[in-house]
Amino acid sequence: MTRRLAAALLFPLLCLGNAGAQAPAQEKVLRMFLSTSETGLDPAAASDNATLSLLENLFDPLLRYDYLARPARLRPNTATAMPEVSADGLTYTFRIRPGIHFTPDPAFKGVKREMTAQDYVYSIKRLYNPALKSPWAYMFDGKILGDEVLKKEYDIDKQVAGLQAPDRYTLRIRLKAPDNNFLFYLATPATGVVAREVIEAYPGQAGNHPVGTGPFMVGEWKRSDRIVLLANPYSTAVFHAAPGKGEQYSAEDRAIAAALEGKRLPRVDRVEVRIAEEFQGRMLGFLNAEYDYLEQIPESMTDMVVRDGQLKPELAARGIVLSRFPVLQTYYMWMNMNDPVVGGYGKDKVALRRAISLSYNNAEDIALLKKGFAIKAESPLPPNVLGYDPNYRSPVPYDPVLANALLDRHGYTRRDEDGFRRTPDNKALTLTMHSEATVGGRLRDELWRKCLNAIGLRVVFKSDKKTEIIKASRLGTVQMFESNWIADFPDGDNFYQLLYGPNAGRANYSRFNLPAYNVRYEQARRLTDGPERQKLYFEMNQLIHAYNPWVPLTHVLSGDLRHPWLKNYKRHPVEFTQWRYLDVDVAQRARSGRASP
Repeated sequence: MTRRLAAALLFPLLCLGNAGAQAPAQEKVLRMFLSTSETGLDPAAASDNATLSLLENLFDPLLRYDYLARPARLRPNTATAMPEVSADGLTYTFRIRPGIHFTPDPAFKGVKREMTAQDYVYSIKRLYNPALKSPWAYMFDGKILGDEVLKKEYDIDKQVAGLQAPDRYTLRIRLKAPDNNFLFYLATPATGVVAREVIEAYPGQAGNHPVGTGPFMVGEWKRSDRIVLLANPYSTAVFHAAPGKGEQYSAEDRAIAAALEGKRLPRVDRVEVRIAEEFQGRMLGFLNAEYDYLEQIPESMTDMVVRDGQLKPELAARGIVLSRFPVLQTYYMWMNMNDPVVGGYGKDKVALRRAISLSYNNAEDIALLKKGFAIKAESPLPPNVLGYDPNYRSPVPYDPVLANALLDRHGYTRRDEDGFRRTPDNKALTLTMHSEATVGGRLRDELWRKCLNAIGLRVVFKSDKKTEIIKASRLGTVQMFESNWIADFPDGDNFYQLLYGPNAGRANYSRFNLPAYNVRYEQARRLTDGPERQKLYFEMNQLIHAYNPWVPLTHVLSGDLRHPWLKNYKRHPVEFTQWRYLDVDVAQRARSGRASP
C-alpha cells in the first residue's frame, strides 16, 4: 500500500481529531507557518493571503503559473493545453484532462467522483451568488455573455450563453468584449473547481468542508492554530519543465527542473501548517527548525539574522540560505473616501489627505522598520508588473513643512489645548487608524504617530486582527488602515482596479470613486501593455496623487531564509506557495539534530 493511499484511508480518522498521532519516521513532512489566521476555505469567498495560500493547494483552477518561468507565464493545469481562442478574442475553448477526481467526502456517497467541465461552469456561476459576497465577482461580472440572468434573480441552474460545457471534457466561455487579462483570472484560487454535491451537502458551510482536486487535502484542522494537509492520493499531476521561446533557465532552475522532471506531484506526504502571528515566534520557530523556510524576514527581527546586509556567519555555517526577492507587492495606507473626517472631494478634505501623505517619512520607514529590505513606492505598481514605469516619480514627497502650510491655508489653523489642529469649522479633529495587534503593528503605529503629530494632527489607533479589520473595511466602518496588495496576476490592471469606483466595498477599500479615474481605468483595461496604456496609467497616477485616497508606502524586497534539507525551492512572483514542488531530505534534516517532531 502506498503512503498516499494509506493517507486517504486514514482521512476520516484524521478529520475526527487524530491530532496526537505521530508521523512515520520516513514520512516526508513540510513544516510551515501562516502569518495570520485562515478564514473559511471556500474559493469563492476567501480573499486573505493566509486562506489563499491553503486554497491554491486544495483546489484546482484551469491554469497555473509555470513554476520556473520568469517573467511569470501561464500553463495548463487541469486543461490539456492552453485554450483555443477565437479570432475576435471572445471565445475560449478548454479541453479538460480526463481522470481528475475530487478527494473523498461523504457527499459523494462512496463513489469516486471525476471532475468534469460542468464543475467549472458551476464554480464560476457561484461567484455571482449575492449571498457569498464574493470579492472575486468583479473578474467576471458583466463580462461573460448572458451573465445578466444571474444578476436579475440568482439561480445556479439558469443557463448562461457564454458559460457552457458542450460535453464532459469541453468548457466554452464567451465574453461580451475582449479582455486581455481573462486568462489570468482563470489561474486564481477563486476559480478553483468545487463539486456541487459538496456545496449542497453543507448549506452555508462550504468553507468548513473544503473538497477539491488539488495536490493536497485537509487532514487535521484546529482553527486559527494548526492545519495539516495530506498529499491527495488521487493526484495525477506530473511535473514537466516547459521553457518558453528564447527563455533561458539559470543553473539553479535547471537543477530544480532536472530533480522534478517526470515526477508526480506533490513530493511530500504532509504539510504541517501553524498560525504564527507574532514576528518573534516565526523567527525563533525557523531558527529552531520548526519551519523549513521563512519568507519575508520580519522587519523587527532582521538584526537577529543579518549583519551588514549579509546572513550572519554562524547561520551560514548551519547551511541556512538567505535570498532576496522583489515581491509583486505594494504597501499603502488608504483613507475611506466616505468617512466624515477624512473623506470627500472638497478642497479642505483633499488638503487634509494631501498633508497626511506629505507627512509620511518613507526613508525612516525603509531604514528603521524595513531594515533596508524595501524601496519607495512611487505609484501603486511594483517593479516587474506589466505597466510599471521605472521613471515615474510621485509629485507628493515627504515634506512636513509643506504639509503644515497646506493645512494652514485650508482652514486647519485653530488648535486645541494640546496643540493639535481643529477642523475648519472649529471642531475637534482626531484621526482613527486601524492597525494589526502585533509587534510590527505597534512599531508602525509609532511611526505614523510621529509623522502625523509633526503636522499637528492627533491620531488614535484601534488594534485588531487583520481578518477582522478587513471585514470592517468591506463594510466601510474603517477610517484609515495600512494594508498591502500582492499581485493576483502580473499586470498593472490588478493594482489599478483597487481604486476603481465600482469595486468600492470589495477590493477598493478606500471607496475612491472619481469619474475621471474610472474612465481612464476602463480605457486602459481594453489595451495591452504599450505606450497608449502607459499614458493612461500616468494620468491615473496623477489623479491618485491629486486626491490622495492612498498614501503609497513601499515595495518589499523580501529577505527569505531556508534550511539546507529543503529541496526545489524557488519563490514565485504570483503564487502564494510552492508546496507541491518542494521536497525534504529526511536524512539531512535528522542529521541536523534540530528537527523536532
